[in-house]
Amino acid sequence: ATENIILVAAVSKDITTTSNAAKEPEIVDLLNFLNKKGAKISGAGTSVITIEGVSKLNDVEYRVIPDRIVAATYLCATTITGGKITLTQVIPSHIQSICSVLKECGCKIQCGNDTVSLSAPAQPLPIDFIRTLPYPGFPTDAQSPLMTVLSVAAGTSIIVENMFENRFKHVAELNKMGADIVVDGRIAVIRGVKKLSSAKVLATDLRGAAALIIAALNADGVTEIDGIYHLDRGYDQFEQNLVKLGAVIERVD
Repeated sequence: ATENIILVAAVSKDITTTSNAAKEPEIVDLLNFLNKKGAKISGAGTSVITIEGVSKLNDVEYRVIPDRIVAATYLCATTITGGKITLTQVIPSHIQSICSVLKECGCKIQCGNDTVSLSAPAQPLPIDFIRTLPYPGFPTDAQSPLMTVLSVAAGTSIIVENMFENRFKHVAELNKMGADIVVDGRIAVIRGVKKLSSAKVLATDLRGAAALIIAALNADGVTEIDGIYHLDRGYDQFEQNLVKLGAVIERVD
């Protein structure tokens, strides 16, 4: 909603002020992009944004910021497999909440200027309680990948989904793979098991697809995931990159 208001107001004839604006890095990046094109927008990264409309925006070259949720997904994939990874071309401050949670899971994480290195334990530790929140809180888009990690943690974890309804569609599929997850409204209770099992499962959304792939990395046997086309909406060459990291994955059209 914040993005739509900004895009319309940027080329209007009026001065627009929006309160309770989203503070996500993607919003700040959009404002920086528009201002480079000649827009007059202030308040990026705050809850109040003021847009003075202009008649025209100019052509520019602009490099968009790295995708923090993609980074979170690779970190979760590494955590569930007990591996090590170094991500490059990331902005560590954008994934601070994610790194903090994975540290609670027992991961060792080091951040550079544009790198994040993670070394995972043999089995993740549980998280007593975590809730999704607007930025800079834990992002709802990383909830399902994290839940997959916690499904094999050494104890019980609780996730509260505060941002959206019906964000637990992946739970039934994870349970088919041997996870022990119970959902009550916006609350998911995850009782960790030692290992997941292969199964035929269905991805119904973007992040759920990523979560099921992460689960399959941990599972014994061959897992078949249908509906994987959802993944392409938010990830570029995801399975190819996992293959480079040692995974055995094949997409069947």
